[in-house]
Amino acid sequence: MTTATDLATLTGEYTLDPAHTTIGFTARHAMVTNVKGKFLDFSGTLHLDGTDPTRSTASLDITMDSIDTGSADRDGHLKSSDFFRTDEFPTMTFRSTEAEALGGEDYRITGDLTILGTTRPLTIDLEFSGAAKDPFGNERVGFEGKAEIKRSEWGLTWNAALETGGVLVSDKIRLNFDISAIKQA
Repeated sequence: MTTATDLATLTGEYTLDPAHTTIGFTARHAMVTNVKGKFLDFSGTLHLDGTDPTRSTASLDITMDSIDTGSADRDGHLKSSDFFRTDEFPTMTFRSTEAEALGGEDYRITGDLTILGTTRPLTIDLEFSGAAKDPFGNERVGFEGKAEIKRSEWGLTWNAALETGGVLVSDKIRLNFDISAIKQA
């Protein structure tokens, strides 16, 4: 495990490990429960600067057709023209513009999130969860992150009114990131 005092040893280029990374979300459904989902196909890179974390960067590309909520019908609806229009907008992207150390193991990264061709700022709060050499000789780092967005700000406005009041799908979406990244040689 790497401590805050030796973060400089982590400086380098990293690639997200899709087998050990989850890019997920949670949305309120019918005002009574939460639906969780994730994306199965994505790629991403990190440049970590352990000496000066403000010089760290992140990039993420998500294939929108890889959405998985555990329901084929719901996934099909999310891919349709009501939501992500994956035939027209096959990729969602994030490109960092700023990084900051908040103290301890906490960091914040801000960048541009593009969905449906609309780019808006997104801030992700991250917790450094550790670094280790795995049994295959790979140097790994881990982060857990979270953020909230209003989907309407990216043009995701489809909804249905409920008989009892409220709407079928919440505007607020919670994003969750469980990241494992491998240092490049």
